[in-house]
Amino acid sequence: MEQVERIDTVKQYNNNMGVDTLHPLVSVINFNEVPAVQYFRRYMGIYAVFLKNIKCGDMLYGCQPYDYEDGTLVFVSPGQVYGVDSKGVAMKPSGYALVFHPDLIKGTNLGKTIKEYTFFSYEVNEALHLSKKERKTIIACFEKIEEEIEQNIDKHSKTLIVSNIELFLNYCQRFYDRQFITRSNVNSNILVRFEKLLNDYFKSDNAFMLGLPSVAYCAKELHLSANYFGDLIKKETGNTALDYIQSKLIDEAKGRIFDHSKTINEIAAELGFKYQQHFTRLFKQKTGITPNEYRNLN
Repeated sequence: MEQVERIDTVKQYNNNMGVDTLHPLVSVINFNEVPAVQYFRRYMGIYAVFLKNIKCGDMLYGCQPYDYEDGTLVFVSPGQVYGVDSKGVAMKPSGYALVFHPDLIKGTNLGKTIKEYTFFSYEVNEALHLSKKERKTIIACFEKIEEEIEQNIDKHSKTLIVSNIELFLNYCQRFYDRQFITRSNVNSNILVRFEKLLNDYFKSDNAFMLGLPSVAYCAKELHLSANYFGDLIKKETGNTALDYIQSKLIDEAKGRIFDHSKTINEIAAELGFKYQQHFTRLFKQKTGITPNEYRNLN
C-alpha cells in the first residue's frame, strides 16, 4: 500500500526538507537550499503554500496530478494530502514554501478570517498562476516573513509574522480576482455548462429522485471544487451559486404552476422539495407571492 507521511508540525516538515527550525510554528523554505526529490505523499496537519518557479515533476493533490507552470501558487490546508512525483528521476526544485501551524493564528484576526480565503480548498488544477510582477510581490512577502522569523523571538514577533502572512494572503486574493477576470472566456464556458446542467437536471427525474441540486453536486459535475465554483459564479454573475440555482428553480416552478392537472404539493416534489411548505416559503421569498397566488394570476 502506498505510504503517506503525516506532517503535523512545522519541525516535522523542516526535518523532512533538511532545513533548520527557527520558529516552532512557522517556516519559509527556499527550495534552492533543499535536496533533490523523486516522490513523496504527505498528509498535512499544517497550512502550506508552495511557489514553484520551474517544473519539478507532477504535483499530486489528493489523487489528482498537476503539471506545474512557471510561477504557480498552490495552497494546502490541514487535512489535505499532497505530494510530488518526478517519474523516478531525481529533480531539484526551485521556489519557496510557506508553512505555518494553526496555533500560530489562534486568537488573531487571521485566525477568525482564515476560512474566508477559500482558495485553500481549491483543487490543484485551480491553482493561481502569477505574472512576473505578481511573482515579485509574492517573493517579497516570503522574504519579509522569513526576515521576521530570523529575528530573536519577542513579544512583537507573532503579531508581525501573522500580519505579514495576512498581507500575503490578501495579495493572493487580489491576484485570484485578476485570474478570474483574465480567464473570462473559460469561465463563460463553465456558466454555459452550469446552465445546461440545471436544465437537464430539472428535465429528468433527478430532482424528484435526488432532491434539490446542491452547489457541491453542481461543482462535482463540472469537475471543480465547491469553493472555486462558488467564487467563480459570484465573480461572473454577482450572485452566489446557491442564488443562481434557486433562481433557476423558481423559473422552472413558474412554468409548472400553471399546469392545473398537478397540485402544488406534486410540483414541489417534482422540483426536489421534501415538504411543500419549504417550496412555498422559497417561492414567496423570491417572488413576493405564494405558488397558489401565482397560479391564480392566470
